[in-house]
Amino acid sequence: MTRAENRHDKPRVGITTGDLAGIGPEIVLKSVASMEPRSLCAFVIIGDAHELRRQAALLGLACDYPIVRLDEFSFDSRETILLDTGSLIGEVEWGKLSPAAGQAAIECVEAGARLCLEGKLDAIATAPINKEAIRMAGSPFSGHTDMLASICGVEDSLMCFFAGDLRVILITIHLSLSDAIKAITRERVIKTLRLADRELKRFGLESPRVAVCGLNPHAGERGLMGSEEILEIAPAVEQCRSENINVSGPFPADTLFVRAARGEFDAVLACYHDQGLIAVKCLAFGQSVNVTLGLPIIRTSVDHGTAFDIAGRGIADPSSMIEAIRLAARLANEEDVRCQRSDVSE
Repeated sequence: MTRAENRHDKPRVGITTGDLAGIGPEIVLKSVASMEPRSLCAFVIIGDAHELRRQAALLGLACDYPIVRLDEFSFDSRETILLDTGSLIGEVEWGKLSPAAGQAAIECVEAGARLCLEGKLDAIATAPINKEAIRMAGSPFSGHTDMLASICGVEDSLMCFFAGDLRVILITIHLSLSDAIKAITRERVIKTLRLADRELKRFGLESPRVAVCGLNPHAGERGLMGSEEILEIAPAVEQCRSENINVSGPFPADTLFVRAARGEFDAVLACYHDQGLIAVKCLAFGQSVNVTLGLPIIRTSVDHGTAFDIAGRGIADPSSMIEAIRLAARLANEEDVRCQRSDVSE
């Protein structure tokens, strides 16, 4: 369902407040207050209304938005609203792990994702959650990415970081380095490339130029420093090229990100978490945005964690949250245009 069918002129972005013991509520409220005029999107803040207003009062932040219960939410409401999950049971202390905060964070994500699936939101932008806190609350998931994949009923999803014109996609994410190396198989690289190509086209790139990092130093130096490039990565690249995917590599990782940042490629596939994220955070820390590829919904997020060490001090920087909201709105607009073109062609 497009916004045209809903008679709505700009995307509605749900903003989840993350772990209530961290900086999530602060950066969400700062982001919403700073984005005037609200020409990009309509805001739906998703969280426990009582706790958000309590924290706002202590931090001197605005939180006087109308409160709406989940079962009362209407797509056609154009003003900024606070969608009350009522999910916090007990009290939360800034900077302290708690199962209560973990459960509240889970319920915010579930609510936002389900509203997107129902067509009541166009996208969600998520504040950081704490992996240990959601585990304390009984969650089997390691973070947002696998949680959202489960809610949306998809098997394959990817973590992608947008840093200006640079996009970095992770083949493996939260694995130990030894396990990540074992996971770099021909089949996994092929699956990742196919999904990345499909999703980048979904978000506006007609023929995305994708480059793949080597796993080993110097991309293995023709087998002198490792065989994974020869046995696993290069054959996967050739297979995908035969399917008309615009991919090249494997290239040495120590120069590939610079080439991509200068415009030679649209996206880089990194073999493991830190290979990709060190480059992203050196180039655009606080400005990059995490996008989950492979979901039937649009989800963006900040490039940092819950920052328990500064929670409640009022000094958290909302820059990445603002960028996540902006990108969510832009991707929703791009997808809406693509859907309308598809409807016309049919």
